[in-house]
Amino acid sequence: MGNSKSVGLNEKSDLISSSRKRFFIALLPPEEVRVRANQVKAVMRDRYASKAAFRSPPHITLLAPFEWPVAELPELASTLSDFAASQPPVPITLEGFGAFKPHVIYINVVKSDRLMTIQPDLLAYLEDRVGLVSERDRNRSFIPHLTVAFRDLKPNMFRQAWSVFQHQEIHFDFTVGQLTLLIHSGQMWTVKESYEFANPSV
Repeated sequence: MGNSKSVGLNEKSDLISSSRKRFFIALLPPEEVRVRANQVKAVMRDRYASKAAFRSPPHITLLAPFEWPVAELPELASTLSDFAASQPPVPITLEGFGAFKPHVIYINVVKSDRLMTIQPDLLAYLEDRVGLVSERDRNRSFIPHLTVAFRDLKPNMFRQAWSVFQHQEIHFDFTVGQLTLLIHSGQMWTVKESYEFANPSV
């Protein structure tokens, strides 16, 4: 008998899960907006029993969650840094609330030309440079939004919450100067790295 060691099913799963992590790419708003968005999330939690949105910081998703090998993270980071350096900062306007029935309520992000251009440009750049393809994002329209309640918002609670928030006003204008990569810890999403957009004054 040789001395080779077979790897059991659970051990294989552990090796696979430890070698790949989940990530997504987003634009993060400034502190003032994050505070306000978290206040709305707290209302969703306390009044409508929806707390899942607290598992990530307030954000505007550009590339939905995907798995990536940890060993290849430097290559991904370098690619995102290069992409960001080629892009001007992104002006953002938040205006009112929107919904994807029957679970999701979000702060509406105005579809500016700049914002609607950077998302497909990012997807094309990642596919070309590192072979990262998001079928989920490629096959659906980009609707920029900042989620405040989603998957654990029950339909009856959704109806109650939406009857209130569809009439509420909220407005912010700001400029995002960084592209952000977030990583899933197993419990929640946290910022892994941010990459500066080009300085428009240079």
